[in-house]
Amino acid sequence: QVQLEESGGGLVQPGGSLRLSCAASGSIFVINGMGWYRQAPGKQRELVATITSGCTPDYTDSVKGRFTISRDNAKNTVYLQMNSLKPEDTAVYYCNLEVWVQGIPRPRNYWGQGTQVTVSS
Repeated sequence: QVQLEESGGGLVQPGGSLRLSCAASGSIFVINGMGWYRQAPGKQRELVATITSGCTPDYTDSVKGRFTISRDNAKNTVYLQMNSLKPEDTAVYYCNLEVWVQGIPRPRNYWGQGTQVTVSS
């Protein structure tokens, strides 16, 4: 199986920065797309950013120019660099990976446990 471990959340003032990490481990053959989602209190989970296996990123409009998604395939890790943070970025952030697991004939989706990001003065 596959385990995901997220890190990097916390409390930051408006205008500040945080870097989230999500590392996958286990019986991984290859990882396809990687992404970050977030869920604010009382709201549905929303897609924040994705990155393909070929390292093509995509972002929701509200974070374009402020957030950067990247991946390190050698470490099976996806990152989210968040700059110029705003109070409306406050949410629990989840990573999501599509993984080909050794011995299983189709890819599976895995979610991280979530990490809290709070932007407040």
